[in-house]
Amino acid sequence: MHFFKHLSTVCKHRRQVRKNCFKAGLIWQGLTHDLSKFSVKEFWPGAKYYQGTRSPQARERELFGYSAAWLHHKGRNKHHFEYWTDVNARGETVCVAMPAKYFAEMVCDRIAASKVYKGKFYTDGCPLEYYLSRRDKVAMHPETSERLEYFLTLLSEMGEKVMFKELKTFVKESKKKSK
Repeated sequence: MHFFKHLSTVCKHRRQVRKNCFKAGLIWQGLTHDLSKFSVKEFWPGAKYYQGTRSPQARERELFGYSAAWLHHKGRNKHHFEYWTDVNARGETVCVAMPAKYFAEMVCDRIAASKVYKGKFYTDGCPLEYYLSRRDKVAMHPETSERLEYFLTLLSEMGEKVMFKELKTFVKESKKKSK
């Protein structure tokens, strides 16, 4: 059991996401990001399967074939594309395009996770590399997938300042369109 190490990692991740969300103009989401990680269903398995270099949910998944903590987490946090999937009457997986504010929080989350888990080996290319290594294995709406690749490529090639400026503009313009 790694109670304090896991607590430190969760808090470090939330701080980084908060900084990123603020840069993207997502104040409330930055403040409330991942609060479910402090719930009993997520925190205790996180401490039990803590490794420090990747999500404890990955270890839980290896041991049991699924992660109960992840199932709890993704069902309560709209910044995960998995929240936006369902199964239709024919048993087919249906993916819904993510609303802009949750999409932007997902970008902020992915960058923060890369920074926390990569530590001193983090580069602006790490979130894109992670995404590209898994994109063919996940069910994500094509629009969400294309948009995510665009923003992570922008980060990799132009850096945070440019990417967050464009992400903030994307969120603002999406708000205008929905009015």
